[in-house]
Amino acid sequence: MTHLLLVSLGGAIGAGFRYLAGVAAFRYFGPNFPWGTMIINVLGSLAMGLLIGFLAKRSGTPNEVRIFLATGILGGFTTFSAFSLDAINLWERGELAMAAGYIVGSVLLSLFALFAGLLVVRSIA
Repeated sequence: MTHLLLVSLGGAIGAGFRYLAGVAAFRYFGPNFPWGTMIINVLGSLAMGLLIGFLAKRSGTPNEVRIFLATGILGGFTTFSAFSLDAINLWERGELAMAAGYIVGSVLLSLFALFAGLLVVRSIA
């Protein structure tokens, strides 16, 4: 239960940061390109790399810290950071085909699923 609370609290914080970053990017860059989402995904992935790299060097860090920061805050900020970490983990284990399949499959299936959801709702309306 403690882990769920840590993830929930961190997720709320991360989602708040995502909202603020998206609003700032929209105001700064305008509506012609989804700069906010792109910036959030890149920053979240950079933050995940820095965090996981740092935690790997500190063997005494409690698991609750990782859960709160990585799964909670960065997961709320962007799940793209978790996707990026999973893909790099596969790559670093030498499972290049699996990494490529995961990347392509995740992107294409997610796009297809969103499109399918839109079609279902539009057909009902």
